[in-house]
Amino acid sequence: MVSQTRDAAIVGIYEYPKRKAPGITPLQIKAECAERALEDAGLSWKDVDGLYDAQDGPGMSGLSLSEYFGFKPNVIDTTAVGGSSYEFHAAHAKRDIAAGKCKVALLTYGSTAHSDARAIGTGGVGGVGAPSPIDNMQAPWGMTLISNYAMVAHRHMHQYGTTSEQLARIAVATRAHAMRNPEAVQAMTDLLYQDIREITTDDVVNSRMVADPLHLLDCCMVSDGGGAVVIASPEVVRDTKKPPVWIIGAGEATKYSENGGDITVSAGAQSAPVAFGEAGIRPDEIDIAMIYDSFTITVMVMLEDLGFCKKGEGGAFVTEHGLRFDSPTGPALNTDGGGLSSNHPGMRGIFLLLEAARQLRGESTSQREGAKLAVAHGNGGMLATSHTGGTIILARD
Repeated sequence: MVSQTRDAAIVGIYEYPKRKAPGITPLQIKAECAERALEDAGLSWKDVDGLYDAQDGPGMSGLSLSEYFGFKPNVIDTTAVGGSSYEFHAAHAKRDIAAGKCKVALLTYGSTAHSDARAIGTGGVGGVGAPSPIDNMQAPWGMTLISNYAMVAHRHMHQYGTTSEQLARIAVATRAHAMRNPEAVQAMTDLLYQDIREITTDDVVNSRMVADPLHLLDCCMVSDGGGAVVIASPEVVRDTKKPPVWIIGAGEATKYSENGGDITVSAGAQSAPVAFGEAGIRPDEIDIAMIYDSFTITVMVMLEDLGFCKKGEGGAFVTEHGLRFDSPTGPALNTDGGGLSSNHPGMRGIFLLLEAARQLRGESTSQREGAKLAVAHGNGGMLATSHTGGTIILARD
């Protein structure tokens, strides 16, 4: 492993504990998480000079959040690219801190998707409004979000012989981690999951079909939730409370429909080599893989595109390595329980950074012994059509 630069580190984290929070606004969730993350770092509001937001709160979020939080940042970044926005923010914060634009960056997220009863999986990307290239080839034909991912699953099965049982292994691994996480167990209880326990591949493939070939247990939950991440410069790191988690590599990419394009290849195939190259490490050195799990097929495709195995070999990879925190080989996957079994408030990218940081600080409920390196990879948009990929490589001191 080559020597990486240590330009910026995650020094403070906080995850909103509730997955069902009626009567609370997304802005209140963001504010509470921000305050707790700063406390975790041993910092205060007056230390923050960089604001990163995915426009999940009130309108003109860069302006309104600055006023609500009561500070005047030197940097405002309101990049909004779906669920991977927070990986983009981490990359941008690293660059801005290295360039001397700010010293303490704050990332926040808050959502009440469950309490608002948003029909996330059964809707498309765009709403009513002007025509958009994002959905102009899908919306007229009634494509929903879940049917988009089901189409990728069908294509992956057709091209590579992937089976429903292989996809199910992803859900089995993340549920095993969820059952070790009290907040995830409470989430499933609050969201009225039935028969809350570890699951088997048979449980997954025998759960009801939602969008062929994706079964109910192949799909993420819809919850409330939020979190905050504080990223700081090396000089600030020296005085923070917890061990730093350094951002050593970052990559960003977008992908959209093209004639002759392969829908089993995600934007991660572009962002991951950049991130791993900057970090100077290989995928097989990674201990923790926090991969956006809107559906099991999302993880399958991205394990391949991140370089853990070759394209088409994802089914064999998950069968061989198991993906559990205590598996003797391969990375541990989504050790908080993931979007499949812990929380998914609509844009899950910030939780990938949170759990990766917990693992590298030795604080996870499914701790991988000796974890030194993690990847957090977010996906935003719809996998078969327009989407983004953000890859962040993290290392402990």
